[in-house]
Amino acid sequence: MTLLYATGDATVPASAGNKLIAHVCNDRGGWGKGFVVAISRRWPQPERDYRTWSRTPDFQLGAVRLVQVETDTWVANMVAQRGYRSASNPTPLRYEALEKCLNDLAAHAARLNASVHMPRIGCGLAGGSWDEISPMLDRALTSAGIATTVYDLEQPTR
Repeated sequence: MTLLYATGDATVPASAGNKLIAHVCNDRGGWGKGFVVAISRRWPQPERDYRTWSRTPDFQLGAVRLVQVETDTWVANMVAQRGYRSASNPTPLRYEALEKCLNDLAAHAARLNASVHMPRIGCGLAGGSWDEISPMLDRALTSAGIATTVYDLEQPTR
């Protein structure tokens, strides 16, 4: 299986069957910029659950929590960003935490017999490098036979 790329909205996956929509969250409980805005426009549950979860002891880097938003669709909140991007924290993405999240995501996808859909996680507000992240997706997801699609809103310039 290979990583698939599509132009479109990752909150509207174009596939049949069970689907997991994955994205990276910060470890501060903040929600309101980036891809989460699109998630909140479609469903209120992921933000509500994230804010509640952020006040519990199991909310930490490397943690994943699924929130069911439709009969066949879950949003995977993956905590892989330490704080917020700033001059003193130019890359808040923590690659080790993301790797753990992706391995857990793969287990959830296998259990649910679900495909995985996402924007270019970790590359926006989290400041990560797609050259480092895409091999992680291959190791955790596609090598395990999990259909995985990465969505760009517009065709990326390469």
